[in-house]
Amino acid sequence: MAQTSRKHDGIEIDERLLQEARDLELDLSRAATDGIARAIKAEKERRWKIENAEAIKASNDYVAKHGLPLAKYRTF
Repeated sequence: MAQTSRKHDGIEIDERLLQEARDLELDLSRAATDGIARAIKAEKERRWKIENAEAIKASNDYVAKHGLPLAKYRTF
Protein backbone atom coordinates (compact mmCIF):
# COMPACT_ATOMS: atom_id res chain seq x y z
CA MET A 1 0.00 0.00 0.00
CA ALA A 2 1.42 3.36 -0.99
CA GLN A 3 1.81 5.79 1.87
CA THR A 4 1.33 9.50 1.49
CA SER A 5 1.81 12.25 4.01
CA ARG A 6 -0.38 15.24 4.71
CA LYS A 7 0.04 18.00 7.20
CA HIS A 8 -2.96 19.15 9.18
CA ASP A 9 -2.61 22.32 11.22
CA GLY A 10 -6.03 22.02 12.87
CA ILE A 11 -5.14 19.22 15.30
CA GLU A 12 -5.09 20.21 18.96
CA ILE A 13 -2.85 18.29 21.37
CA ASP A 14 -2.44 18.90 25.09
CA GLU A 15 0.75 20.93 25.56
CA ARG A 16 1.81 18.78 28.54
CA LEU A 17 1.72 15.68 26.34
CA LEU A 18 3.71 17.43 23.62
CA GLN A 19 6.34 18.57 26.10
CA GLU A 20 6.68 15.12 27.64
CA ALA A 21 7.00 13.57 24.18
CA ARG A 22 9.70 16.11 23.28
CA ASP A 23 11.51 15.42 26.58
CA LEU A 24 11.49 11.72 25.71
CA GLU A 25 12.64 12.52 22.15
CA LEU A 26 9.67 10.74 20.62
CA ASP A 27 8.88 11.07 16.93
CA LEU A 28 5.63 13.02 17.24
CA SER A 29 4.47 12.30 13.70
CA ARG A 30 5.05 8.58 14.10
CA ALA A 31 3.35 8.54 17.52
CA ALA A 32 0.33 10.42 16.16
CA THR A 33 0.08 8.16 13.12
CA ASP A 34 0.35 5.03 15.28
CA GLY A 35 -2.28 6.33 17.67
CA ILE A 36 -4.69 7.17 14.88
CA ALA A 37 -4.14 3.75 13.31
CA ARG A 38 -4.92 2.04 16.65
CA ALA A 39 -8.04 4.16 17.08
CA ILE A 40 -9.23 3.24 13.57
CA LYS A 41 -8.63 -0.47 14.21
CA ALA A 42 -10.48 -0.35 17.55
CA GLU A 43 -13.46 1.48 16.01
CA LYS A 44 -13.67 -0.97 13.10
CA GLU A 45 -13.63 -3.89 15.55
CA ARG A 46 -16.33 -2.24 17.70
CA ARG A 47 -18.56 -1.65 14.68
CA TRP A 48 -17.98 -5.19 13.35
CA LYS A 49 -19.12 -6.64 16.69
CA ILE A 50 -22.28 -4.53 16.58
CA GLU A 51 -23.03 -5.38 12.94
CA ASN A 52 -22.49 -9.11 13.56
CA ALA A 53 -24.02 -9.37 17.04
CA GLU A 54 -27.01 -11.37 15.79
CA ALA A 55 -24.83 -13.97 14.03
CA ILE A 56 -22.48 -14.21 17.01
CA LYS A 57 -25.43 -14.75 19.35
CA ALA A 58 -26.90 -17.41 17.04
CA SER A 59 -23.58 -19.24 16.92
CA ASN A 60 -23.16 -19.08 20.69
CA ASP A 61 -26.75 -20.30 21.19
CA TYR A 62 -26.12 -23.23 18.83
CA VAL A 63 -22.96 -24.25 20.70
CA ALA A 64 -24.74 -23.91 24.04
CA LYS A 65 -27.54 -26.17 22.84
CA HIS A 66 -25.61 -28.69 20.71
CA GLY A 67 -21.97 -28.37 21.80
CA LEU A 68 -19.04 -27.79 19.49
CA PRO A 69 -19.65 -29.38 16.06
CA LEU A 70 -16.33 -31.25 15.97
CA ALA A 71 -15.89 -31.79 19.71
CA LYS A 72 -15.60 -35.55 19.32
CA TYR A 73 -12.36 -35.07 17.35
CA ARG A 74 -10.66 -32.93 20.01
CA THR A 75 -7.54 -34.47 21.49
CA PHE A 76 -7.41 -32.21 24.53
